Amino acid sequence: MEHTAHTTPRYTDVMFDYCGVLVDWRPRRTIEGLYPAGVVDMFFDPADPHGVAYYDDLADQGWSEERIIADYEREHGPAVAWIMRLYFEFQRLGFYDMIDGMPTLMRDLHARGVRLWGLTNFTVRGVREMHGKYPWLGLLGGTVVSASEGIAKPDPRIYGIAVSRFQLDPTRTLFVDGSARNVRAACAVGLQAVQFESAAQLRALTLD
Repeated sequence: MEHTAHTTPRYTDVMFDYCGVLVDWRPRRTIEGLYPAGVVDMFFDPADPHGVAYYDDLADQGWSEERIIADYEREHGPAVAWIMRLYFEFQRLGFYDMIDGMPTLMRDLHARGVRLWGLTNFTVRGVREMHGKYPWLGLLGGTVVSASEGIAKPDPRIYGIAVSRFQLDPTRTLFVDGSARNVRAACAVGLQAVQFESAAQLRALTLD
């Protein structure tokens, strides 16, 4: 059904997280098929204190791939460290698709004059590859990438960087993130914020 509301949009700006909001990020796809399922499970074991989640956080804060691989090798040995190298090399395979309904919503918001931005905890390379794979991301006027800033959500400083860089009015800006913690942090610095559920949810908040 086509939405043709003519009222003024509720927000002048909408700022999106990437993974889980704009892009369906499935990290296991990066190495599935290269190793037996048990090895993949081991690599992504959430109980490993020096596992993928730990190093993803460091990558989001600006650690280079080589620094992460070297540190992972010290923790797990050279044979397992090779998996981390492949995880980075084939990261593009983990970008499964854009989230259902989000390209159309982005188009409709842009057509109504709402400015669109990105604020993501991710690597510069990963964001570049997402943009190369999904042309709809070109509707974003700019993106603050945590790895580039050396600061990651929910650190309040990264929201301040986005507000300043994009000249946002926090009272008229909706920030959308999949993490409740990141949403609370955005609200604490004065942004309007919501935890993502679906494109339909955001359409109701912004256009309907």
